Amino acid sequence: MTTLSGRRILVTGGAGFIGSHLCDRLLAEGDEVLCVDNFYSSTRSNIHHLIGHPRFELLRHDVTFPLYVEVDEIYHLACPASPVFYQRDPVQTTKTSVLGSINILGLAKRTGARILLSSTSEVYGDPTVHPQPESYWGNVNPIGPRSCYDEGKRCAETLFFDYRRQHDLPIKVVRIFNTYGPRMRPDDGRVVSNFIAQALAGKPLTVYGEGQQTRSFCYVDDLVDGIMRMMATDHEVTGPINLGNPHETTVADLATQVLDLTGSPAAIVHEALPVDDPRQRQPDITAAREVLGWAPTTDLSDGLKRTVSWFTEAAS
Repeated sequence: MTTLSGRRILVTGGAGFIGSHLCDRLLAEGDEVLCVDNFYSSTRSNIHHLIGHPRFELLRHDVTFPLYVEVDEIYHLACPASPVFYQRDPVQTTKTSVLGSINILGLAKRTGARILLSSTSEVYGDPTVHPQPESYWGNVNPIGPRSCYDEGKRCAETLFFDYRRQHDLPIKVVRIFNTYGPRMRPDDGRVVSNFIAQALAGKPLTVYGEGQQTRSFCYVDDLVDGIMRMMATDHEVTGPINLGNPHETTVADLATQVLDLTGSPAAIVHEALPVDDPRQRQPDITAAREVLGWAPTTDLSDGLKRTVSWFTEAAS
């Protein structure tokens, strides 16, 4: 039997890839969950299995408008996180990060709720420091096609820490590195979902440049565990704290692994690198290990097997 926590928790972006897994975990912990989403880049199928759950509530709402609810904790995940979606309407992306954070921080201030921001490794831009520690201020192009997301999240972090300094708000900030797993959209433009969707469809895998750029892939279950550990820390712990897998993998190697797992005979095609595409991305998770007692435990091969299996079932 699940022991009820008595907490009412708001998850903005709760129908998204990461948000929906977080909703699952919170319900399993005995919490009451209010999922808020405008379904711009998320899908109802992610939370369809939760509809009808006695402790789950879904509200369609855009966080760029104020929200008036009563909650004890807030996980603020609302923002399109893949280049396909955040570059489709860059002005709205910036508004979501900035106005959305102002509105949700205002809600936290009024209710006295503890609030966590899901920031991103994109705040480091195309890093000149490797791996990236939280003390690194980044190398971001403020006027490029990715800046709506990069600078939007940097501004969101600024707002969170200003609310902390000005109002002593109990904030938590995590910087999320590349995350993958079931419920990723096949059309979101991220490298793992791209490769799996292309391989299962028998289409050539698209590798940008020579594929020697690196990423660090964290399985979604591990990430959600890190997020929840961060929320449970003392008032003095604010972050930012990196959450991601410190094991570095080239994009070319990832393509090979996906072809092997799917048994696809598809070829690999190379295209020009996108503007401002980071050459290296690897988190320094020393703080997460020391403060949260957290490190990812899912090997890339195991996580990819589960993700491929989910994509296969979803396509059938």
